[in-house]
Amino acid sequence: MAMLEVKDINVYYGLIHALRDVSFEVNEGEVVALIGANGAGKTTTLHTVTGLLPSKGGTVTFEGKDITHKPGHAIVKLGMSHVPEGRRVFAGLTVAENLRMGAYTRPKNEIPESLKMVYERFPRLEERKNQAAGTLSGGEQQMLAMGRALMSKPRILLLDEPSMGLSPLFVGEIFKIIEEVSKAGTTVLLVEQNAKKALSIADRGYVLETGKIVKTGKAADLLNDDAIKKAYLGE
Repeated sequence: MAMLEVKDINVYYGLIHALRDVSFEVNEGEVVALIGANGAGKTTTLHTVTGLLPSKGGTVTFEGKDITHKPGHAIVKLGMSHVPEGRRVFAGLTVAENLRMGAYTRPKNEIPESLKMVYERFPRLEERKNQAAGTLSGGEQQMLAMGRALMSKPRILLLDEPSMGLSPLFVGEIFKIIEEVSKAGTTVLLVEQNAKKALSIADRGYVLETGKIVKTGKAADLLNDDAIKKAYLGE
């Protein structure tokens, strides 16, 4: 049984049919990439899975539980964490305060251990723990958003465009961390416009075009697919 199963979800923005019968699954321990052009529906898909947008029909099942109509905060408690597009850190709070916000579902006595784990994975955050989050660079804010999500000890981590707006150096660093998080036992669903980078660390991938899944396969196969190369890899 898949850890996360999305079946035939349909989402509308007013009269616009944004997602059309979207179905995919993520198995425990996998890194699955959801790739597509701007406006394909990638962010809408993540928002629907994490309870931020309602679906008209279809189901979202997480570890055997139907979460289709559950609110976002309840989904976090079940073990799903979402790193949103644009990072969305609390600019006026310190790095440490931002991280603690990510642990609101956890018992207080477990928070120090989680902070230690995040600081080990992101040493730069420990160096800047008393600094206001709004003063961090884009790459550091992305690290903070990921660290905040990991504070809830998720079983699955959903990442929305983690490389957006970052320098090539930070992009490499962020993807290295995603691989480390995966190897440490967290399942990952990765939404990313940088298709080449996403598929290079993924096990499998799905291609989304104008609200529909048009192709799926092993990441290595998609990387070598001529149509994918032409449309998304600039080859």
